[in-house]
Amino acid sequence: MDALKCKRALVTGASRGIGAAIAKALAAEGASVAITYEKSADRAAEVVREITAAGGNAVAFAANSADPEAVRASVDRAASELGGLDILVNNAGVGRQGSFEEMSLVDIDVLLNVNFKGVILASQAAIKHLGKGGRIISIGSGLGERVPFGGVTVYAATKSALRSLTAGLSRELGPRGITVNLIQPGSTDTDANPANGVGADAQRSAMSLGEFGTPEDIAAAVVFLAGPGGKQITGTTITVDGGALA
Repeated sequence: MDALKCKRALVTGASRGIGAAIAKALAAEGASVAITYEKSADRAAEVVREITAAGGNAVAFAANSADPEAVRASVDRAASELGGLDILVNNAGVGRQGSFEEMSLVDIDVLLNVNFKGVILASQAAIKHLGKGGRIISIGSGLGERVPFGGVTVYAATKSALRSLTAGLSRELGPRGITVNLIQPGSTDTDANPANGVGADAQRSAMSLGEFGTPEDIAAAVVFLAGPGGKQITGTTITVDGGALA
């Protein structure tokens, strides 16, 4: 399994859940991987240990995805430690729920800074490191396309913005041979949204397949886009949601 042999990837916010699965899947295909985390140093170290124990190469370092300078610096550090950069996965994200009318400016700023501005800044910083065949892959949400319930308005708006960002950036970077794509997970079994949690049955009832996805399902889509099979796919949104948007 060496579809990504000699490739170098940065996965933001990858100490657990979907990000950790992405990092491990890229490494399993031969990529050297850098991951960022904000506070979960132990969990990030465990991801690195799993990758290296399997014969891969990985590093982890702290970076607050709400801090513009930290975001830019993390991209440059990843390129420095890995000897270059071929793949950027904008995975870091936060969720805040509550009444739109009552949502605080602090929560609004966090959502905008991490979920949207952080993706913009990381992508900007990565461009100078990416050559022909480079990949930028962002992780959005099915809520960026359809909002079936209240309380997530601002969150959904930040994820929806990634769709136009992806399309526009694909136009700008296409002439350089760099692809830009967005993956929209649906209900995925993670700490933040467990398959046995409150509201899980309602989520399952909306899906054609009737079951939660796993972080590995999202990782598989990332690996495909990052590999040879994704070379002609750009400006596209791929939804991995068990048919919830069908």
